[in-house]
Amino acid sequence: MTDTFTVLGLETSCDETAAAVVRLTGGRVEVLSSVVGSQIAAHAPFGGVVPEIAARAHVESIDSIAARALAEAGAGYGDLTGVAATAGPGLVGGVMVGLSFGKAVALARGLPLVAVNHLEGHAVSARLGAEIAYPFLLLLVSGGHCQLLEVAGVGACTRLGSTIDDAAGEAFDKIAKTLGLPYPGGPALERLAEGGDPSRFTLPRMLLGRKDCDFSFSGLKTAAARIAEGLSSDADRRDLAAAVQTAIADQLAERTDRAMKAYAQRHEGRGLRFVVAGGVAANKAVRARLTETTQARGFAFYAPPLAYCTDNAAMIALAGAERLALGLSDPLDAVARPRWPLDEAAAAASPTHLAGRKGAKA
Repeated sequence: MTDTFTVLGLETSCDETAAAVVRLTGGRVEVLSSVVGSQIAAHAPFGGVVPEIAARAHVESIDSIAARALAEAGAGYGDLTGVAATAGPGLVGGVMVGLSFGKAVALARGLPLVAVNHLEGHAVSARLGAEIAYPFLLLLVSGGHCQLLEVAGVGACTRLGSTIDDAAGEAFDKIAKTLGLPYPGGPALERLAEGGDPSRFTLPRMLLGRKDCDFSFSGLKTAAARIAEGLSSDADRRDLAAAVQTAIADQLAERTDRAMKAYAQRHEGRGLRFVVAGGVAANKAVRARLTETTQARGFAFYAPPLAYCTDNAAMIALAGAERLALGLSDPLDAVARPRWPLDEAAAAASPTHLAGRKGAKA
């Protein structure tokens, strides 16, 4: 059996239509192409992602984005070992587009299909830029997700903590909106925070000191929104943005420090690796704060290259390639899932949210 896997990855879980070609040879990863079609202009008038608009945009562009990814990789469908597509969690209308396209490619070309958990894509994303051995401690922090996981390998993730309400990226985006910043809010708030005084406004740090690794950002979001209503000058808004960014970084670092302590005890202080992934991993203040925590605990720090922090298809292709290397693939009737926890056992046994008709939340 070949030890080289060339995989077309497809990502359509939110508002980016993405395709990539990644080659996995032994343990070496090579990104042959990575194309991301942004929908920011389409959603900007609404101040956030509109699911129906996103799904329609995916339908209109998925074929051209995939063709461009193959062209930039200098490859054709005949050069592929398999196709990997995000099957959830996410906006299910968008997920269905990429997954259906992937199924069509797999069927037409006789290729194995890998239905990838979007969160597993983020979990392996740092391996696109560096050789990182398993296991490692992962902080997955994005617009829709915030959780700490022990990653022992592909398909082997143990949840250590999760948000009990909002994700950190969601807090960034919604607070940015109350400050009148344009969409996407997280990067805009980071730019506004430059030069601000983070100590001017007192904001809550939820759950600090609690003996678990869960997160909560709803109180921070509410407190910041109330303060924002009374601000009029750019200097005031800059100081509040800096305070928000610092408060979020503080909570991420404190919860991560608690997880590191427990992780180090289980692994007897050997081979300690920490990975932060997801869109919020691109925030410089958050990275700096987590780097300090990592150094203090004696962990090696890893983060994806900035291009692979936000949603992309290279991480989906890599997750697919790693699964194919283990002999894992999925049938063509694999379903699109709006909710799909990485650690399904923990989600069922100790849910952070009540499971609705769509299943347990991540």
